Amino acid sequence: QVQLVESGGGLGQAGGSLRLSCAASGSTLDYYAIAWFRQAPGKEREGVSCISRSNGGSYYLDSVKGRFTISRDNAKKMVYLQMNSLKPEDTAVYYCAATSRWAACSAYARTMTYWGKGTPVTVSS
Repeated sequence: QVQLVESGGGLGQAGGSLRLSCAASGSTLDYYAIAWFRQAPGKEREGVSCISRSNGGSYYLDSVKGRFTISRDNAKKMVYLQMNSLKPEDTAVYYCAATSRWAACSAYARTMTYWGKGTPVTVSS
């Protein structure tokens, strides 16, 4: 099993940057693809980005491509989401999630096995 704790959320300005961190504990991080999801008030949770177990590939939601970058450090058991050129529509609670062992990256919440509790991001215009 793996436990996930997000940090780094808060208030950002439009055009600014924030970096979210996801700290993993428990099992080695190498076994899991890790994704970031977000949920805005009144909206469904959506997959923002996902990174494969070996850093070999990643996925980005179209609306964040070119602005967000996902990365991971398996030795430190950390996953990051660098968010640049923030927009008010990026406002949401951001969640870190892990697949089951050995599973591939996914943009779908139903395929994730482990979840953090989320960190809120508010972007002001």
